[in-house]
Amino acid sequence: MNVYDSARMADVLRPLGYSPVDLPDNADMIILNTCHIRERAAEKVFSELGRLRQIREARKLEGKETLIAVAGCVAQAEGKELLARAPYVDLVLGPQTYHRLPEMVARIARAGGSVIDTDFPVESKFDLLPEEAAPQNEGNLTAFLTIQEGCDKFCSFCVVPYTRGAETSRPVASILAEAERLVASGVKEITLLGQNVNAFHGDWNGGTASLPELAALLHEKIPALKRLRYITSHPRDMEQALIDAHRDNPIFMPYLHLPVQSGSDKVLKAMNRGHTADEYREIISRLREARPDIALTSDFIVGHPGETDEDFEATMQLVRDVRFASAYSFKYSQRPGTPAAGQPFQVAEDVKEKRLAALQALLREQQDAFNASLVGTVQDVLVTGLGRKPGQLNGRSPYLQPVHFEGDPSQIGQIVKVRITAPFTNSLGGHLHEQEGTAI
Repeated sequence: MNVYDSARMADVLRPLGYSPVDLPDNADMIILNTCHIRERAAEKVFSELGRLRQIREARKLEGKETLIAVAGCVAQAEGKELLARAPYVDLVLGPQTYHRLPEMVARIARAGGSVIDTDFPVESKFDLLPEEAAPQNEGNLTAFLTIQEGCDKFCSFCVVPYTRGAETSRPVASILAEAERLVASGVKEITLLGQNVNAFHGDWNGGTASLPELAALLHEKIPALKRLRYITSHPRDMEQALIDAHRDNPIFMPYLHLPVQSGSDKVLKAMNRGHTADEYREIISRLREARPDIALTSDFIVGHPGETDEDFEATMQLVRDVRFASAYSFKYSQRPGTPAAGQPFQVAEDVKEKRLAALQALLREQQDAFNASLVGTVQDVLVTGLGRKPGQLNGRSPYLQPVHFEGDPSQIGQIVKVRITAPFTNSLGGHLHEQEGTAI
């Protein structure tokens, strides 16, 4: 979502004469768009600001001004502290107010000083953003599109409800219009974004449309859209209609990111996840019944306060039971203001590290096994660009893996059939399987 938000910030600044540059040393404005999910990410902001201050001072000696802005969730959560620690920052803006960037820049130009805007405004930023410029991903063939923001789940470890606000959904007409612009510019694959994207209920025809209904509209109204993905989902919102859509809607990729965080019911309750481990298993069973070729990925947190060795083993067992194509896993990180930060029985750092290493080793085994299982299969690959070797092309499998194979540059932008011949750590190798179909 920060990739999407960053692109939209560039869009709102364009009428003021700003355009992207490759290096901060050449920039009249530098924006750090930040995440607050883990402590390390927040601390990296202050480290990076120290480096940007040096750039600013060097440019000032050359008679050039440099505005420094911090946007996103760190700005939302720590705006005042941020200015106290880095008073040279000019702009601090939360993720719901970046549509006001031109106004903030004008205020600084008129009066100087610093500007903080971390409100949750009544108006929707999406109603005020300009039409999107060219998409920012992989030669304009793939793009992100935010359809929902915020979270009402209040997991004990998570700052998102405090930094992104309550769950809100964009109107369907706005989403369709942006998707049409993206596809008209050459996009073949769109990833729908939201903190709880499967909780989407956007205004449509006097009522609301759910995520599977939105996907059906995208398929019906934009025939040139070939692929659709969505992240991030919550198990509590994984309704049967959405599961059925994975079977019935041909643009849905057979790939789903569904965070579970833990396999221990005790820890899931402490996390306020609102589901049990077996309920998660049951969702996976229904998904695989509807779409047998679906691949699952997930998120895991080890060392949540109160997690015992038995709780961690329950997580390992869930991983063995479900079998993931890949996953993201992290040590629990205390986030100020969240319920878990003040809970007793904080897990020692060395214990967290040991558990994380064991979990990641198991997940690595499963990812390697999944990649190996594709050898010999023929996959539809979206060709995204040239490879590193002469004559080689890069593409994206239905399961989001990079795929390398020999082909002609004229095939960039097409969906071609590739027989997978080699699994690598984070990618696949193959060769064109021209006999079994034509490019799209």
